[in-house]
Amino acid sequence: MTKNASETRIEHDSLGEVPVPKNAYYGVQTQRGIENWKISGLKEPEVFTRAYVAIKRAAATVNESFGMLSKDKAEAIRKACDQVLKDKKHLDQFVIDVYQAGAGTSFNMNVNEVIANLAAEISGKPLGEYKFVHPNDDVNMAQSTNDSFPTAMRLSLLEEHKNLANVLSHAIATFRTQEKAMEHVLTSARTHLQDAVPISLGQEFGAFADTLEKDLQRLEFAKDGLAELNIGGTAAGTGMNSHPDYAAKMASELSSVTGIKVRAGKNLVELSQNMSDLSFYSGTLRNIALSLTKIANDLRLLSSGPTTGFNEIFLPATQPGSSIMPGKVNPSMLEMLNQVCFQVIGNDTAVSYSTQAGQLQLNVMMPVISYNMLMSQKILTNAVRICDDRCFAGIKPNEEQCSKYFEGSMGLATALNTVIGYEKAAKVVKQAMAEKKKITDLVVELGYLTKDEIKKYFSKNLTKPGFIQKK
Repeated sequence: MTKNASETRIEHDSLGEVPVPKNAYYGVQTQRGIENWKISGLKEPEVFTRAYVAIKRAAATVNESFGMLSKDKAEAIRKACDQVLKDKKHLDQFVIDVYQAGAGTSFNMNVNEVIANLAAEISGKPLGEYKFVHPNDDVNMAQSTNDSFPTAMRLSLLEEHKNLANVLSHAIATFRTQEKAMEHVLTSARTHLQDAVPISLGQEFGAFADTLEKDLQRLEFAKDGLAELNIGGTAAGTGMNSHPDYAAKMASELSSVTGIKVRAGKNLVELSQNMSDLSFYSGTLRNIALSLTKIANDLRLLSSGPTTGFNEIFLPATQPGSSIMPGKVNPSMLEMLNQVCFQVIGNDTAVSYSTQAGQLQLNVMMPVISYNMLMSQKILTNAVRICDDRCFAGIKPNEEQCSKYFEGSMGLATALNTVIGYEKAAKVVKQAMAEKKKITDLVVELGYLTKDEIKKYFSKNLTKPGFIQKK
């Protein structure tokens, strides 16, 4: 912070005077936050900032409707908010580090001061002149950090939810397409990483689709809890210093301002201290990450090789895989997806610890909850979209290799149980392994089945419910 008087203006708060950069739209409490919270350089995402500003705009309108805020002040606040919301200006003025004082008071005051100074500028008054629109008395009217910060968390998470839900839906559709395209490609399933019964690649990709479809359903269910707001609860959820109808009217106004359908909470005291709605949603993000990790790992295994691995599928080549080995191509998109999923799992751990760390009427760990959850949404959204476009959609089967696995798998012997009996089938497996012969060839050689019966029994019908029996 510069100490040159010509480059600063002097502002004061309850602790005393502080020089603030002359042209900054933030004020004294933000400046204290800048000096106090030199921790990470990380800031809350833009979507969160814009949600917070939307709250200030809605509050000005609602307080005006109750006669608590004059028309000229309310209009100046709305115009100031619109510079951020509609024109996307001044976003560089929201400068508080993610790791700050508990509850996010510094960030709330950062927003209050920026809006107050923008309102002053709009009204032809100098920056730092708060006689017309005051950060606390006017911009923060009928609010506390304790109800505005979690409301901004919920609004921003609901906004980002739409993007994540869309990319998951698209990835599900991609896997459905692959399911149909590969339904004829038979290979060997693996259990315990050992050969098992026959399966089609289509069935494997269909399982991926169903996995993500269930995850998306859970995410939509978890989303509903985020729509219940504690705005109007002020400091401890009691609603002190707010109009009796403020909470309900704020929910209605915020729905109008943001285009996101929200509702007033049933118990604002509970919502002020309890972060379980958010931790539940975060846990759902973690589950999606676990599912995607499993899918990515399966695809990496199936594409491994090409000469020393499974080599059942071909992944699209997106970049050279080695700085020293010419021609090497790696599953780069899937490796990226794995790393994103691990980060999301770690983020949920931070959210979980923060959720249980609330005491009595307030959980003060909200800033880190907000940052981690919004990060998880963003990186999952981007990773799934890119992986879907550059990997999932372009996967091709290696039909020749799959056919070899299908014909050579000891798992085919399971189908023999109902045809020649378990003991004979076990004998066939043991002899086939010892003599390195195919199950199908050895069964004919031993006279248990004819070649025509092999064609009849050992088809894609083996991958469906039912049993075969020799007549």
